[in-house]
Amino acid sequence: MGSPHDVVIIGSGFGGIGMAIRLRQNGYRDVVVLEKAGGLGGTWRDNTYPGAACDVPSHLYSFSFDRKTDWTRRFPPQNEILDYLRDTAREHGVLPWIRFGTEVTEARFDEDAGLWRISTTRGELAARVVVSACGQLNRPVPPPIPGRGSFQGTAFHSARWDHGADLAGKRVAVIGTGASAIQIIPEIAREAGRLTVFQRSAPYVIDKPDRAYRGWEKALLRSVPGTWELSRARIYSLYESRALGFIKYPRLMEMLSRRFRQQLEEQVPDPEMRRKLTPDYPMGCKRILISSDYYPALAEPHVELVTDPIEEIVPAGVRTRDGREFQADVLVYATGFATSGFLAPMKVTGRGGRDLDEAWRGGAEAHLGITVSGFPNLFLLYGPYTNLGHNSIIYMLESQFRYVLGCLRAMLEAGLDWIDVRPDVQDAFGREMQERLRGTVWASGCDSWYMNADGKVVNNWPGFTFAYRRATRRPDPRHFVARRAAAASGTTTW
Repeated sequence: MGSPHDVVIIGSGFGGIGMAIRLRQNGYRDVVVLEKAGGLGGTWRDNTYPGAACDVPSHLYSFSFDRKTDWTRRFPPQNEILDYLRDTAREHGVLPWIRFGTEVTEARFDEDAGLWRISTTRGELAARVVVSACGQLNRPVPPPIPGRGSFQGTAFHSARWDHGADLAGKRVAVIGTGASAIQIIPEIAREAGRLTVFQRSAPYVIDKPDRAYRGWEKALLRSVPGTWELSRARIYSLYESRALGFIKYPRLMEMLSRRFRQQLEEQVPDPEMRRKLTPDYPMGCKRILISSDYYPALAEPHVELVTDPIEEIVPAGVRTRDGREFQADVLVYATGFATSGFLAPMKVTGRGGRDLDEAWRGGAEAHLGITVSGFPNLFLLYGPYTNLGHNSIIYMLESQFRYVLGCLRAMLEAGLDWIDVRPDVQDAFGREMQERLRGTVWASGCDSWYMNADGKVVNNWPGFTFAYRRATRRPDPRHFVARRAAAASGTTTW
């Protein structure tokens, strides 16, 4: 197994790459990044479907410590984001730390040694600290529809796009109308001979104010000090203000709701189709989507929107509950991801043989979304209660980087083997989150990927992002039990 590493990071998306860079900038050199795939990038590596792009402006959807002034568009496309991550990893010297094709199957905490024993598909290793940067959108979920295996055409999930599939002139069926689908459907509509879109629940879609950056704008950002920071601050303030509608005053969503209704009225002339495309739940309860070409694509004569529930998938296509059969040559599942497992399918065992799946049976819990009681020196990035509905997740990740670094620094200064957040501290944080979430639009009565199977919202942060940054400014020693390096057994405080 060899000598234990200082830090092992699981995953090489924005969280894993950013954490590795911040560790390197703070003097750490014995760091390993384990990546199950053959390349870095996380969701931006996996989602290569036509039209894939970010719904947060590029100047905000990037690291504050690695500015990019030559984005081609206000909302960056998938390939450009992936290139940015690759360039950032290379320029900051963390690319050699990544072990590709290495999937973690199990992580066990060895309490006597104060180490994590990590099993992978390519052997075992040990670490003093484990940082999970698996993300929330990495496990595609095909729909549980009977007959999926019987389809005789080409079928695939949007996150596993089959680039060998020829869509030109073909009959294509898309199941799902979420964030990926509204980007895919306009692109497919330009190629397919016939496109059938199966909608279970209508999303709120507002216009996407996207455009290419002009040459003079890039030159200004590159050469005039402070312009990049000003652009980023302006975008951040605009998006942060939207939190009021999500978490405090749901009535403020009415302004966005008017924008939605106006766009729907302008782009969909058929009143019956407008009725089908009008959601039956409060705006913001599910993810608000942005697109300026989704509704025009649905209004095309060769595109059909189907809202009758799907009964089964048959060899020739899709049959709905009313008995109609829609023939298809290609079937695309734009049906989202398993989002509430966080570390799944890894088996994680903490102090006293505690199993993480068992600990999270009632829903994932972690203090500040980062530390889990009973699992010392394990830190989560983009864990429970840290997703957003209004701003950039990169801002939240950078807050978590700082908190993890603060914990590592404090452990070194105090001579600690490990720290473990107290169960009462974690429980108090979870109760606070649930109390605050009760008044948000996410808990207003719809089903969404923000919830676990029991209908409990476990993904979203019910506050401003600057409040989260303040809460994670530095670790509080009173929140943890620890073991000093000199102690043979037992726990102590910092």
